[in-house]
Amino acid sequence: MSGHGIRVGIGGWTYEPWRDNFYPAGLPHKQELAFASRHVTAIEVNGTFYSTFKPPTFRKWHDETPDDFVFTLKASRFATNRRLLSTAGESITRFIDSGIGELGGKLGPIVWQLAPTKGFDAEDLGAFLALLPRRDGSRALRHALEVRHQSFRCADYLALARRHGVATVFTDSDRYPSFADPTGSFVYARLVCSEAERKTGYAPKALEAWAAAARTWAAGGTPDELPRVERKLPAAAPRDVFIHFINGAKERAPAAAMALLRRLA
Repeated sequence: MSGHGIRVGIGGWTYEPWRDNFYPAGLPHKQELAFASRHVTAIEVNGTFYSTFKPPTFRKWHDETPDDFVFTLKASRFATNRRLLSTAGESITRFIDSGIGELGGKLGPIVWQLAPTKGFDAEDLGAFLALLPRRDGSRALRHALEVRHQSFRCADYLALARRHGVATVFTDSDRYPSFADPTGSFVYARLVCSEAERKTGYAPKALEAWAAAARTWAAGGTPDELPRVERKLPAAAPRDVFIHFINGAKERAPAAAMALLRRLA
């Protein structure tokens, strides 16, 4: 993926309600990934947070999807749900070595989701970020950190994340601290507020706003209407952007993603 591409996707591809309103009637379950990957441009894999997958599985995902498709992976919870992040080295290595390289050029960012109770500790977090590998063989790796404690809304965290080149996940949820200040070379957004009563999950006006935000992010800017920590943000080069519709009324996620893709087209 180059320069300033915008990817829009969903979380996973196996979800029973999607067999009523996204997948064609009678579509075999084993064909769902192939179908989904031709209607969105990225998928965030949540299963890798809970379980360890093997190389043949990643290879199978690679082979079933279009050449320009991207998977983003949620890293193992054993690496992030711990009192001291600095002790996660073995779990990080086990995840990276599980076979994710079999995705080849379809491997997008890796998302490291912290527990909501994990507050900002500069020394511990810095040691954790230093453990994240920059390469897997010949392939560069990109990392996004999802912070979920209010103590991360500070300049010290932004400086630390930027020093390590790690993006910070943006979410539209009020439950967690969210800020659009860029900390990495790409932007990663997880949109979780879709509404069941709306066919596309989000109102048309909201989708237009997210399309505009995506274009601004991709051009290197930061949308003025989104919350931030810093008043003046550093200038940036064009960025890759990843936007995933994840939770809320999950049955509406594919429709929301496709509606946003139409606007971006």
